Amino acid sequence: MGRRPVRRRPRGPRVVLTRLFVAVYPPPSALTPLLDALPSSSRLTALDKWHLTLVFLGDAAASPVAEALADVPSPPPFELRLSGGGRFGSVSWAGVDGDVAQLHELREGIRDALTLAGFPSDSRPFQPHLTVSYTPDPALRNALAAYEGAPWPVTGFTLLESTEGRYNRLASWLL
Repeated sequence: MGRRPVRRRPRGPRVVLTRLFVAVYPPPSALTPLLDALPSSSRLTALDKWHLTLVFLGDAAASPVAEALADVPSPPPFELRLSGGGRFGSVSWAGVDGDVAQLHELREGIRDALTLAGFPSDSRPFQPHLTVSYTPDPALRNALAAYEGAPWPVTGFTLLESTEGRYNRLASWLL
């Protein structure tokens, strides 16, 4: 999964950084059919890590971030579906279709709340996706390209921390 981010203290121990991000988790009813459609020989990321990252914060204190997220305005209900796929280098991902404009609106509300609280976020263009593998696999990419999942309701978003490859859900907010 790549190198772990570390900070070295002068003449001190190595400290593994905790990185925060905000995500939407599709329900199992959206993930299981996708998993079933992918080649069984593919090296996939763990199913419990499958999410749509909305905002990546990196090294930040969780408590004030959670306080800022509590003020995010709730958009009207909307639906997404996993559809198609692509890659970033060796990373294979499932695409997102449906009420994508509403997802962008939710993301912008989150970014605005975090920026007002002093937590600027990544300014790269947002391309919603669900990472399924970090290993180059043409058969996997072909299966993703042909995939069309069923719609599912977006019901909330979650603040997570990533530490040494583990994702810990810190707080969630309903829409």
